[in-house]
Amino acid sequence: MPKASPLAPSRREFLQYTGRTAAASALVASLAVPRVHAAEDSTIQVALVGCGGRGTGAASNALSVPNGQTKLVAMADVFEHKLNSSHKNLLRFGDKFDVPEDRKFLGFDSYKKAMDCLKPGDIVISATPPAFRWMHFAYAISKGLHVFMEKPVTVDGPTTRKMIALAEQADQKNLKVGVGLMVRHCRGRQQLLQRIQDGEIGDLIALRGYRMGGGGGMTGPKPDNMSEVMYQIQRFHSFLWASGGVYSDYYIHQIDECSWIKGAWPVKAHATGGRHYRGNNVDQNLDTYGVEYTYPDGTKLFYYGRQMPGCYNEFASFAHGTKGAAVISTSAHTPGKVRTYKGHNMTEDELLWAFPQPEPNPYQLEWDDLIEAIRQDKPYNEAKRGAEASLVTSMGRMAAHVGRIVTYDEILNSDHEFAPDVDKLTAEGPAPLQLQDDGNYPSPMPGVKSKREY
Repeated sequence: MPKASPLAPSRREFLQYTGRTAAASALVASLAVPRVHAAEDSTIQVALVGCGGRGTGAASNALSVPNGQTKLVAMADVFEHKLNSSHKNLLRFGDKFDVPEDRKFLGFDSYKKAMDCLKPGDIVISATPPAFRWMHFAYAISKGLHVFMEKPVTVDGPTTRKMIALAEQADQKNLKVGVGLMVRHCRGRQQLLQRIQDGEIGDLIALRGYRMGGGGGMTGPKPDNMSEVMYQIQRFHSFLWASGGVYSDYYIHQIDECSWIKGAWPVKAHATGGRHYRGNNVDQNLDTYGVEYTYPDGTKLFYYGRQMPGCYNEFASFAHGTKGAAVISTSAHTPGKVRTYKGHNMTEDELLWAFPQPEPNPYQLEWDDLIEAIRQDKPYNEAKRGAEASLVTSMGRMAAHVGRIVTYDEILNSDHEFAPDVDKLTAEGPAPLQLQDDGNYPSPMPGVKSKREY
């Protein structure tokens, strides 16, 4: 597995990345922000930063852990309608939900205000677009908070280096960190991994992954009643700075699960991609991606992504060995319905083993595991692994966007940070991505723009 580059941040560089947010904590903590204290020490309080569908889902899982000793006490977002919708949705948790109006925070500094409602040892959920992940993580570390962050956690090489440095800081403070690559917590996939390691399908010779859908990440021109910054954040799947695009935000799961089954990260990627029937869409995504990832021993992962309406859809991943094959994901993330076969046709008569159904939901299991680690003080920090998964995903995306082979070391040490001033953003801008003179946003041009993605 590739090691961290010697160009990863030194302590001095780390302080340059995080100094502003860490230094601000003392000032912010002194402001008149409502602070909450649990009725009893065993209650773990939670703040939600990013109130979209995934954030609301993560908060629901946090409040559904088996021991019941969790409570949501603060919420933050930059969009009022999302904040209010999520708040209304979570009211169903009754006394586990304690977020009055004065602990609903709006704006670009709202993440600080929400975290300031917590005490050391509580948990913050970071479920905004990924561009903001490192700044939330840095502030959480300064406050002594455990963290659950959604994937991906980085979108480029520089933010990956920041996240790896922050992961080390979290370890030094014994903070527990969960990352929303929930498939690794799936009990069926865990059994599948063990069976593959035990040789049930022989030595792995290839892996395949597919996520083909009807047009995610496409967006038309900005409406007149919205600022450029707010438009790009609202449509974050459409812009590489905000999310890494559809490739990073959608495809990371299967790239991660296949690499987990393989037991290594890819060291290089060779890819193709294209833009086809765009209409008035102005996003930065390609419509199709085909990527050959290579692991250190030469084994390949073939990944295929497509977002085009009217085409054949598939959402699955597979492993092939010298003695048989395995299904890692059947259709979407859950239920996995994992199984092994004695042949590569994967027909019913070749079935060796299948995980019993129904299976536990991995979205809940990742929270159960995180809370258990906090309560039992077990080592638990998925941040570095999440950063590496995000990086190898970006490696495949970059290979398609620049039109050449990209290595792990190249993407890790890249100097192209998509949004270097994300911690200074305001609602009115300027935005990290600007329209060109022709009225379009910069987009990948493989073979023409071969050094940077745009």
